[in-house]
Amino acid sequence: MPPNSFARAATARIQILAPAAELDFLDSQSVVLPAQITPLEAWNLMHARPLPGLRLAFWLRDAVSACFGVKRIGGISSQPHTGVRTGDKLDFFLVEAVSDTILTLTVRDRHLDVMTCLTSSRGVLTVTSSVKTRNWFGRAYMIPVRPAHKLIVAMSLKRLEQALERRSAAS
Repeated sequence: MPPNSFARAATARIQILAPAAELDFLDSQSVVLPAQITPLEAWNLMHARPLPGLRLAFWLRDAVSACFGVKRIGGISSQPHTGVRTGDKLDFFLVEAVSDTILTLTVRDRHLDVMTCLTSSRGVLTVTSSVKTRNWFGRAYMIPVRPAHKLIVAMSLKRLEQALERRSAAS
């Protein structure tokens, strides 16, 4: 999406792990939505139907990573989450912040730290992920994850947009 005043307004409160120059990965993608929703509602809609191959990718990630002492994460549930509060777990993520405009999630492990921040404002939803690697395995891990993550987020945002359009048409 090209930058515009709506995108800037939506990204004003984005949280990342560290200043951008200190990160090993930073990706931010936005979509203009047909209706305003909270970041948690967006999370639930984006994960209601798993993307093709995503369960296999998480299984493969867990199988390889476990050999290096990294925690298994199991993947992202398609079950809707409600009543999420700071300190709760949202699948394998720790909820750092949650409101009608922001959902900040982290996971910290021996190989890297990840923060994913969803913001929603003026009909624009932005998903921003930041990563700091801790060691050689974290750096190697990110080689396939960089392009895969960007594709997964783009596809998830497209599915979210389609689900909201279907919902609007049905109303």
